[in-house]
Amino acid sequence: MYSTAYARPAYNKANQYLAKEILEATPQQLLIKIYDFAIVNCQKHDMVRTNNAIQELINSLSFDRPDVSEISNGLLRLYKFCQDQMRQQNYDIVHKILSELRDTWMSAFEKK
Repeated sequence: MYSTAYARPAYNKANQYLAKEILEATPQQLLIKIYDFAIVNCQKHDMVRTNNAIQELINSLSFDRPDVSEISNGLLRLYKFCQDQMRQQNYDIVHKILSELRDTWMSAFEKK
């Protein structure tokens, strides 16, 4: 029988490290972490976790400012498409879109 008694301290340390890393992350770093989480779970064909991550990306969009609302609407359409494709088990297209968006954000953040 498998016991988690020995694994628990390492798991808790990993959680503490992750919590600290998230609390100290910039908004840009958090955005990339969400993309990474979505991409990894897409590769695992985990629809629920991938779509939850995409939903977090949707929740982070801003529609209040006119200068970014057009971009937000475009991203919203892409994110909704990705969620639909995950439901249809078209993992490759979702992986491609999320990876390209992540790379685009990384390039934009590096130019600042």
